[in-house]
Amino acid sequence: MPITIPADLPAYSVLSNEGVMVMSPDHAARQDIRPLRIGLLNLMPKKIQTENQFARLIGATPLQIELSLIRMTEHQTKNTAAEHMEEFYRPFQEIKDQKFDGLIITGAPIEHLAFQEVSYWDELKQVFEWTQTNVHSTFGVCWGGMAMINHFHGITKHSLDQKAFGCFRHLNLQPTSPYLRGFSDDFVIPVSRWTEMSQSDIDNTPGLTTLLGSAGVGPCLVEDPEHRALYIFNHFEYDSDTLKQEYDRDVESGTAINVPVNYYPDDDPSRKPLNRWRSHAHLLYGNWLSEIYQTTPYDVNRIGLETADLRA
Repeated sequence: MPITIPADLPAYSVLSNEGVMVMSPDHAARQDIRPLRIGLLNLMPKKIQTENQFARLIGATPLQIELSLIRMTEHQTKNTAAEHMEEFYRPFQEIKDQKFDGLIITGAPIEHLAFQEVSYWDELKQVFEWTQTNVHSTFGVCWGGMAMINHFHGITKHSLDQKAFGCFRHLNLQPTSPYLRGFSDDFVIPVSRWTEMSQSDIDNTPGLTTLLGSAGVGPCLVEDPEHRALYIFNHFEYDSDTLKQEYDRDVESGTAINVPVNYYPDDDPSRKPLNRWRSHAHLLYGNWLSEIYQTTPYDVNRIGLETADLRA
């Protein structure tokens, strides 16, 4: 089944050319099926690139998805055309009365700031609380996941002496989890961050379960059933060349940066990187959507009123 997005959104033509099933809202309205309503709260500066990455993953399942793009109300992006933001994004304050089957909260390149120093932190806390009444399942990604687990559980992020940068091997710690159906025992995930969450802090917090983790870069995917949430601190959504773009940017600007670990063949930046995480990325987001589909109320207005267990 296709993902429903506006026909003039750049991702529509990008995904169509890649063979991903996409559908315009007019076409979707003619089908007698309720699509899953998924929101993307996009905190990344390169909005279009991030839209493409997540739309690619959630549009690859047999389910019809209606994707809504959301932004913080007062924060103005400097890296995406104002016309694009005006046409395709809605500020949180305009959509907060709506209900969503799922919400993805992206990362943001503001790791150096304490959470309380982020200009939109107060509104983001409103978003976190809003998910408990208006969203069936939330997926916090990288900084977004760190911020959410901090809000609900008080777990703090810790600065790293050196950037965790590259493709790191991870272990499947909970093979029976419905979110990990089809996962290998170990695999690589792109990582790009200056902070980390402590596994001991997570272990000492009742109700949290680490599903994926790495000896090199710590916990990766954490389940929080009480808040109907998943937190992932790494980047399954990355394109094949995303780490290369980050590396080339830092080299060009003179910023000290290591060659991303286990990314280029023979760690040679002159060679084309290989994507070795794509299949697991599709598995994870497909499993997340499958769990939503099986547990969300058919009447979208019942979201928040019915406390369906995602593990039921």
